Amino acid sequence: MTLSEVYKRAVKYGIEHDLRGNEAVVRHLEDRKIQFDGLKDKEKEFFDQESLSNPYADTRILNCTGTEEITAALVGIDIETPEILLADNLRSKGKRVDAIIAHHPEGMPYTNLHDVMSMQADILMAAGVPINVAEGLMEGRISEVKRKLMPVNTSRAVDAARLLEFPFMCVHTPADNMVASYLQGLFDKNRPYALTNILDMLMEIEEYKDAAKASCPPNILLGAPQRKAGKIFVDMTGGTEGAKDLFQVFSSSGINTIVGMHLSEEHKKEAEKYHINVVIAGHISSDNLGMNLLFDRIFEGSAVVLTGCSGFKRISRTNAV
Repeated sequence: MTLSEVYKRAVKYGIEHDLRGNEAVVRHLEDRKIQFDGLKDKEKEFFDQESLSNPYADTRILNCTGTEEITAALVGIDIETPEILLADNLRSKGKRVDAIIAHHPEGMPYTNLHDVMSMQADILMAAGVPINVAEGLMEGRISEVKRKLMPVNTSRAVDAARLLEFPFMCVHTPADNMVASYLQGLFDKNRPYALTNILDMLMEIEEYKDAAKASCPPNILLGAPQRKAGKIFVDMTGGTEGAKDLFQVFSSSGINTIVGMHLSEEHKKEAEKYHINVVIAGHISSDNLGMNLLFDRIFEGSAVVLTGCSGFKRISRTNAV
């Protein structure tokens, strides 16, 4: 399997599990094509043409051509210069490392993280939030995230991979789509009655069991164990946290409980104000679950060996290695 095949499969399965639905994704790609066609020739040089087929700006091949054959890869939730030096050290000791795969974006995908956040509006609409309200609130938050990323040096890890000649890619939103759709489907099917039942269901999942053993279990951030769960919204994809003002809209749209990876203190205060229950499944554990679900599809029937580092542990639900 080549790195390009891994990348294309990641995008494919990310689209299949996108909570917006296939029609919204297709429309997004059509809009990108219209935007590209409307540019002057000199402007097209600076357009990210990969975005014409990949709707996730935070998922890209970061170094090398993609034609490289992959039989063994080092995988981490965060891959930065220390992890790339680790890969080089492992390689020097005789361990095969053909490529490095990160979950969180580096390089241009990190710079463009805000581009993915617009998908949150469509996901919110599917959950019952009026689209005009969702888009209006998200616009300000997207602009805020873009401004925060503008001064960040996002090229360090990519430069390290280039200098040490490692094929390198990151897979962010496709993996987040996998965990979000998996958990939303689980809760929709089983309809947990109380918040404690949500915790029980999460603790049946290996990635969350492992996190609990490391003192990072799922927990109730807002609410009480016997509080009724009501309508549950899994908030785990679309770049990063949305607008804090959304909690008022959640309340008026009939959403009672948010299950997320993490929540800032500022967002917590807003959720508390509107009596929204919040269950934090866990950040790294949820990222692990999303990556593992994605890898089960990408590497099904493959002999590619995945070595975990930087918070990633391979847990297979198929015969994939």
